[in-house]
Amino acid sequence: MALPLIVFDVNETLLDLETMELVFARIFNDRSAMRLWFANFIMYSASLTVAGCYVPFTDIGAAVMKMLADTRGIRIDDADKQELTEKFSTMPPHGEVPGALRRLRAAGFRLFTLTDNLLEVQTRQLTHGGIVDLFERRFSADGVKHHKPSRQAYGYVEKELGAKPSEFCLIACHTWDTLGAVAAGWEAAPIKRPGNDVLGVGPQPQVVGNDLDDVAGQLIRRYGAKG
Repeated sequence: MALPLIVFDVNETLLDLETMELVFARIFNDRSAMRLWFANFIMYSASLTVAGCYVPFTDIGAAVMKMLADTRGIRIDDADKQELTEKFSTMPPHGEVPGALRRLRAAGFRLFTLTDNLLEVQTRQLTHGGIVDLFERRFSADGVKHHKPSRQAYGYVEKELGAKPSEFCLIACHTWDTLGAVAAGWEAAPIKRPGNDVLGVGPQPQVVGNDLDDVAGQLIRRYGAKG
């Protein structure tokens, strides 16, 4: 059984989004505001894409933070926005991620990324996390000006790598991302990071795991890889 090309989402899937809570605790006096911000961040990136309006991902994140602050009567300034950008660019990887990535590579899988982040942002993130060299190539939705889960985002990777949808497997912790991938003809393997789970309607994934070690082990067994 041929090994799929494994494509990873980056934010929260590989990197620890919860480290962003400190920014929101300081600005909003509410650590939980981070989750509201991120949920709206994704909703508006998808909404803009559906509306045919491409805006770089980082710009959406800053605009959503300001919108959230405005609804609470909180004033934010350029320094706050800069802190948000800095923290987002330097989130550490989840503890099991480096070892699990190496395990997949040792088993013969080819690893890539696809994120809504600008290429320079994800490169900084993965370099800071010490895992940038574990990926054969990195892709950004900016390359096609359509954020995930649009069909165009996944099709961009297919075109760049010259492979069919059935040759790919997306690993992500966000159901909106795996829904888009499976609808595009890819396999998908969601990770159930805290606050994330599988949606019981729509296209369903082939593999589900509690962390990347779990997903890696299932994929290695599923494909009879050498790991």
